[in-house]
Amino acid sequence: MALRPVQVNIKALDDSAVGLFWAETLGWSAYSPGVTTYVGPVGDFVWPDPVAVCVDIVPVPEPKTTTKNRVHLDLATTSADHQADLVARLQDLGATLADVGQGDVPWTVLADPEGNEFCVLEPRETYLDTGPIAAVVVDCADPRAMARFWGEAMDWTLHEVTDDHAVLRSAKGVGPYLEFLRTPGVKTVPDRVHLDLLPYPGDDKAAEVARLRALGATDLDLGQGDVPWTCLADPEGHEFCVLAPS
Repeated sequence: MALRPVQVNIKALDDSAVGLFWAETLGWSAYSPGVTTYVGPVGDFVWPDPVAVCVDIVPVPEPKTTTKNRVHLDLATTSADHQADLVARLQDLGATLADVGQGDVPWTVLADPEGNEFCVLEPRETYLDTGPIAAVVVDCADPRAMARFWGEAMDWTLHEVTDDHAVLRSAKGVGPYLEFLRTPGVKTVPDRVHLDLLPYPGDDKAAEVARLRALGATDLDLGQGDVPWTCLADPEGHEFCVLAPS
């Protein structure tokens, strides 16, 4: 048994506006299949997408705090000109430059119109085949422990693990990476951005949730009520959801 990440969940006051921003940013389309705004590759609506980890913008009544998100997206570029052009275009769309203490680095840190931080990376050969999202990046205290938990939770392959950095990717070698970065500080507020995982067809969701609890996940009550998904937290408290196949 195993799970696959199918989307990045981003909370927003205005899911339609933030969804349109991310659709323009990624060169994808925004759909409204229900109460959320789903952003996925151009073409017929497909859920889950067979390759991409998509973006689901979920409306909430609370604005983002000034605390930096501990989960963010890194965007891929193919050249220095592409990076510069993308940063300029995103600022025209409503992104703002963000200072998260990064110092003098070759990538550019931005925030979307509601303040969610993300990075536009300088061109890196590693990310040439990922699509527009190079990586989903998680700040953590112990990348080795996160690699153990998430490596068991999902069917993705561990590519690298050190005291400072752990990297996983789909065993099919497609789509973005999932990266854990050792970062000072601890989690103090609920994540504004998190991963949603999905069982494979024929797998039992309840059995998968029980397996995650045995690996160290804990149940999480966010006021979600009676819903078909299950909210959990990983061993460092990062929220994530296990969705029901539909």
